[in-house]
Amino acid sequence: MKSSSISYKRHRFPPQIIARAVWLYVRFNLSLREVEEMLLQRGIDVSYETVRRWVIKFGPALARNLRQRQNRPGDVWHLDEVAVKISGRKYWLWRAVDQHGVVLHELLRPKRDKRAAKRLLRRLIKRLGFIPKRIITDKLRSYGAAKREVAPGLNHWSHKGLNNRVENSHLPFRKRERTMQRHLSPGGLQMFVATHSAIRNCFSVPARRRSALTIRYHRLEAFDAWNGATQAA
Repeated sequence: MKSSSISYKRHRFPPQIIARAVWLYVRFNLSLREVEEMLLQRGIDVSYETVRRWVIKFGPALARNLRQRQNRPGDVWHLDEVAVKISGRKYWLWRAVDQHGVVLHELLRPKRDKRAAKRLLRRLIKRLGFIPKRIITDKLRSYGAAKREVAPGLNHWSHKGLNNRVENSHLPFRKRERTMQRHLSPGGLQMFVATHSAIRNCFSVPARRRSALTIRYHRLEAFDAWNGATQAA
């Protein structure tokens, strides 16, 4: 699949270095200063502020290209929400994953209500282009109310114990959040989680591919997809 064009013009460093810096910061739980240090060890003198600007500028385009290369997701969606704080104010990050743990969408909203649940469902259906076989949520009533308005015939299982898939998927985000220490703005967090999830979807090894050989093949496929998405090779 053809990726959207990314322009690296008017940058002092070549595309390969820019893409590697973005990959290091988003893929691993590294701080900006740690990425700066790792690049310096390779003889690349880049400030951590430059790395931050690269992530902001190129991260969304790279995430978009990776999603274009992503296989069709599963037809069972697990939905959940997690609380985050931005400048002392509480927000809710609504998240959806399929039965394989692939992150489908993340939506930051100030409230935990039916309106936010409806927006999440509508965006999921519009982005993926189909209605799932089933959604699985916890006991929050907003999901049921949203489902009745958006997709009345959709099969909905509501049980705390059935939603471990999405709750486990919160863990990489929480680890990354601790490294970042704080979020400066809702828009900045929304941009970062979209980039983080797209890159993680690409490189994380599915549970069905756990032998040493298949893990190696998966990583080679992931790097091939990454090179195509960055257009930096």
